[in-house]
Amino acid sequence: MEVQDTYKTILKPSEETLFKEKNSKFFGYAFPVKTEEDVKEHLEAIKKQHHAARHWCYAYQIGTETIAYRANDDGEPNNSAGMPIYGQIQSFDVTNVLIIVVRYFGGVKLGVGGLISAYRTSAQLSLEASKIVERTINIEYLIVFDYKNMNKVMRTIKEKNLNVVDQKLELHCELTISVRKKDAETVFNSFSILYEVEIKKL
Repeated sequence: MEVQDTYKTILKPSEETLFKEKNSKFFGYAFPVKTEEDVKEHLEAIKKQHHAARHWCYAYQIGTETIAYRANDDGEPNNSAGMPIYGQIQSFDVTNVLIIVVRYFGGVKLGVGGLISAYRTSAQLSLEASKIVERTINIEYLIVFDYKNMNKVMRTIKEKNLNVVDQKLELHCELTISVRKKDAETVFNSFSILYEVEIKKL
C-alpha cells in the first residue's frame, strides 16, 4: 500500500472576496494557519477590520495526519454557516487553512437554505482566490555520531540526497534530517546499520 505523504494547503492569505445575496454582503477570507493561536490572531484582525458587521463565521482545519477542525456559526442558525464553510475546506481537500466569512445583514432574511448557500459560495470564492500548493509530509530524524564517523554518515546523506535541516559538527556530532514519509523507513534502516551511528525519530 502506498503511503499518503502529501497534503494541499494555501501559500498565503487570499484576496478579499465579496458575495452579495438580497442586500446582504459576505466578505470571504482564507488564511494559512498552523496553530489555534494563528486562528485567534486572524479572527481578531478581521473583527477589527469589520467591526460593524453582524457575523464573523469561520471554519478551520489544522494538521496532516491528526486533524483538528472547528466550525463556528457565530450567531447564525445552527449549522447554516460554519459547516458549509468547512464543507468547502473538505471539498478543496486543503488543510492548515482558516476561512472567515463576514456578513453584513442587508435587511432581508435569507432563510437557512439561503444562508447555507451564501456561506458555502463565499468560502468557495475565497479558496478559488487562493494559491493552493501541494506539500510533502516529512519526518525528522536526529543522527548522533562521533566526528571520526563523519565520512560514512555524509556518504549516506549524499547517496540518498537527504535534506539536512540542522547540524552540530564537533567531536560529538548531531545532524537533523528531514525525510519524506514514504522514504522514512528506508532511510532509517540505512543509518541504523552503520556502526557507532545512532538515529532516532524527533
